Amino acid sequence: MALPEAFTPKLLTVFREGYRAPDFRADAIAGLTVAIVALPLAMALGIASGASPREGLVTAIVAGFLISALGGSRVQIGGPTGAFVVIVAGVIAAHGFSGLILATIMAGIILIAAGYAGVGKLMRYVPMPVVTGFTAGIAVIIASSQLGDFLGLRTGPVPADFIDKWAAYAGALGTANWMALAVGAASLAVIIILKGVAPRAPGYLIAILAATAASALLKLPVETVGDRFHSMATGVPLPRLPEFSIPLLREVVPSAFVIAFLAGIEALLSATVADGMTGRRHRSGQELVGMGIANIASGFFGGLPATGAIARTATNIRAGGRTPMAGIFHALFLLIFTVVAGRLLALVPMTALAAVLLMVAWGMSEFDRFVALVKTDAGERGLLILTFLLTVFVDLTVAIGVGVTLAALLFMMRMSETAGLVAVDSAEEPELRDQLPQGVEVFRFTGPIFFGVAGEMLEALRRAGQRPRAIVLRMEQVPYIDATGANALATFTRQAKSAGTEVWLAGMRDQPREFLAKLEPRFAGARRASSWSAALKRLST
Repeated sequence: MALPEAFTPKLLTVFREGYRAPDFRADAIAGLTVAIVALPLAMALGIASGASPREGLVTAIVAGFLISALGGSRVQIGGPTGAFVVIVAGVIAAHGFSGLILATIMAGIILIAAGYAGVGKLMRYVPMPVVTGFTAGIAVIIASSQLGDFLGLRTGPVPADFIDKWAAYAGALGTANWMALAVGAASLAVIIILKGVAPRAPGYLIAILAATAASALLKLPVETVGDRFHSMATGVPLPRLPEFSIPLLREVVPSAFVIAFLAGIEALLSATVADGMTGRRHRSGQELVGMGIANIASGFFGGLPATGAIARTATNIRAGGRTPMAGIFHALFLLIFTVVAGRLLALVPMTALAAVLLMVAWGMSEFDRFVALVKTDAGERGLLILTFLLTVFVDLTVAIGVGVTLAALLFMMRMSETAGLVAVDSAEEPELRDQLPQGVEVFRFTGPIFFGVAGEMLEALRRAGQRPRAIVLRMEQVPYIDATGANALATFTRQAKSAGTEVWLAGMRDQPREFLAKLEPRFAGARRASSWSAALKRLST
């Protein structure tokens, strides 16, 4: 049975169209380029998440392969990203790595269900102030988590709480390793300079290689990956079933939903950015399905949550990637790197990886967008700052929940301001002068009639007049009505009928007409007319 187009992986579409030698060469070169960029990032993100470099690399290999093979975008590159660092570290701290594995697999199942349910179309409606607020908050947390390694501080286990973390840093300033700071600062300088003078160069990898070579050859007294992770294995482990128990499942359910939410938002945002760069269109449903399968597989292989990576996806496009095969090549090259040179990864200085993550945090902060949103109106600004502060000082889950809820309330408040009910007289519309029968009042609705405005509209209708013979409600400017708005309208109709006033609903658009038709018994007292003028003509007879 053929797959519906909306749920057909783009890789299958590419093969149906014909995959030729030039495509193979372009994708292989792009995949190698992205793998060079992804290698230090995957290692750094694995460490920052509270795991090890191996988990970051496993995620980039396993999930990156499947996101490209099964996703709905031609050029999406998947793997671990900075957005997950905070939530992953929190889950590991609270429930151990087995809890994270279970949460990741559950998030994958949620993503698959969301994809087939069409939720991908809804995720684009998460407001920009909420997304910017919590990504900027995550950036601050990531940057603060790397300060100890960047300075070479001897802090021991650092508290997860933001304020307690900085208090621990302040108490350990006397243990700063100035050589580590020099290596980290030099690595950061190399990355920044290369971004300016040679933006196509793999700045992260060059900085890591330079710092590693200098530390090893000069025997600098800085902590390395091997010092931190004494028995770090290389390659990809065999898949295995996760630890499972009902209590653990119950505990990680909220984290699974947060992981799924973040994965969906970032993946679809990355795919949308890619569409803008390539002129193609991604399939949002299949992108979520592919993302879900990739996260399930990552969990079984002992990896971390994964999603679409905007920076790596953009790198793929600029390097000439044409099809999902570029992402598959990226995963295969990463596998080769870890198998062939995996032991050398132990020589990488921790302070150099901290420099990489500081740059990742700066990129995530979207400082220019944050400042621009601060300059907007009070509602947008308040939503942005509140989400940011909740992310940093409280919890990412709370920040997302409160941010989205307040955004919805803010939107409804603004929609209610556009909605209204006004009396129409002959002075306002002269054409009414000759058509308006004696004892007939005309009112015009503007905007949607929904639960946010139903009460006010009902009160306005009650104040409408002194029991006229008939009331014509003009509804040509009502695009939408919900159950609460319909109930308010039905209540008014019923009250008017008991007072001897006839109610006419005129000029209804498709959605209100179809919705009210389903509630026909409650509107038995209301008459219908195709337009307000038609209603007045019938009332004149």
